[in-house]
Amino acid sequence: MHLFFAIADWLQQQSWLELTGVVTGLLCVYLAAINNIWNWPFAIVNTAIYIFIFAKAALYADMCQNAYLFVINIYGWYYWSRQPAHTHKVPVVRINKKLVVTLLLVAALVSPALGFLLVKLSSVLHYQPAAFPYLDSFCTVVSLTAQVFMARKILENWLIWIFVDVIYVGIYISKDLQPTAFMFGVYALLALKGYIDWWEDYKRQLPEKVS
Repeated sequence: MHLFFAIADWLQQQSWLELTGVVTGLLCVYLAAINNIWNWPFAIVNTAIYIFIFAKAALYADMCQNAYLFVINIYGWYYWSRQPAHTHKVPVVRINKKLVVTLLLVAALVSPALGFLLVKLSSVLHYQPAAFPYLDSFCTVVSLTAQVFMARKILENWLIWIFVDVIYVGIYISKDLQPTAFMFGVYALLALKGYIDWWEDYKRQLPEKVS
């Protein structure tokens, strides 16, 4: 009973906007995992909410990432609604050395450039200085790369998501966004499940060994 009241008291102290973002975020990821088209409207609401939340928290790279995802989610809803009910499943593939090098180069070059831009623009445009500009930029760049890998059904995209989600948990706890930190902790667990499920799909694709 004490635990129930403690949870209720904690919820009352949280922003209802952030809690709505958490609920819509978890719903859109779950619905996407089961290939349900209704993941898109929840994703649209989620990204719209987090554009505002991250702007207020001075996490501008995350804000821009969600603005980009807001547009992509609208396109995704449109694209899925035009697809036949039954389509062939895209096979799962493994990452190769070229993609690993590309990911490392993009993270190494774009992340500091974006972080530097966020720092410099704050004085020019007179907005609140960015919180964790370089770390936030790194996570944004890696997240967008992981999303491309997911679209191409590259198995290791889930490992990248686990890595970046764990970092995000620390960032959001430090910014007093506990519900969002909880959401990304759940995202990390869902990413682990996604890796296991896709690994099983990948193994089923392999030709049987001749004894």
